[in-house]
Amino acid sequence: MTVMPVVRIDDPSDARLSDYRDLTDVALRRRTEPAEGLYIAESAKVIARAVAAGHVPRSVLVQEKWLEDARTLAPEAPIYLVSDEVAAGVTGYTVHRGALAAMHRPTLPSVAEVVAGARLVLVLEDIVDHTNVGAAFRAAAGLGADAVLVTPRCADPLYRRSVRVSMGTVFQVPWTRLPEDDEGGRGAWSRSLETLHASGLHVAALALADGAVPLDDFVAARPAQVALVLGSEGDGLSARALASADTVVTIPMSGGVDSLNVASAAAVALWALRPAS
Repeated sequence: MTVMPVVRIDDPSDARLSDYRDLTDVALRRRTEPAEGLYIAESAKVIARAVAAGHVPRSVLVQEKWLEDARTLAPEAPIYLVSDEVAAGVTGYTVHRGALAAMHRPTLPSVAEVVAGARLVLVLEDIVDHTNVGAAFRAAAGLGADAVLVTPRCADPLYRRSVRVSMGTVFQVPWTRLPEDDEGGRGAWSRSLETLHASGLHVAALALADGAVPLDDFVAARPAQVALVLGSEGDGLSARALASADTVVTIPMSGGVDSLNVASAAAVALWALRPAS
């Protein structure tokens, strides 16, 4: 094993730090990270989970007091040692969690590979808030989901906020994106529904809709394999997703509240549908 040297960098404009620059610009990172095949892991715990999952660091950005931890996290990646001021100058915010790592983005598996043999799958449709995506992944990991699928317009599970909120569980749960619309106009749903059904999954859409089945009733007659679909808080599930569902399910509410935050709803439904161990 080659142990890379520690390189002290005092200039925030140094080209070697370009992977970490201006991380507060969400639109920029969303655009460039997939194209360049990178994502940013933040904190020693998250970096360790990523490396344990087989992800490869391209470099590590670390402050002095966290240096020894960084040496053990990624011994084969260059470590850029910076002051607090340089870190803030590069990233645009104060780095409190000690270390950032620029990670090579892994190739995503196919939908069929991810759902093969799955008993419980969480599907996130067009959820654009990174915090909600991270929290949904954490619920999926903690409550027994075998896999997560995200639509093409869903926020990036590997964006640093999603990863941080998930506590690194985005590296624990198998996941992939549904395919983009093809040239013939077939969309992500119509193309993927065939794969879900071929894998034996019953598609249950969680939504406020007339005729929706209360969650308790659905659980009482739970199919052996379920793909649970949730949409964004503002618009909810698309008409296409609702039409694709085998069953529309709702969480009964009280107290004048009509619905839960999408990540909270995912946690409630996943707990109710958790497979018997």
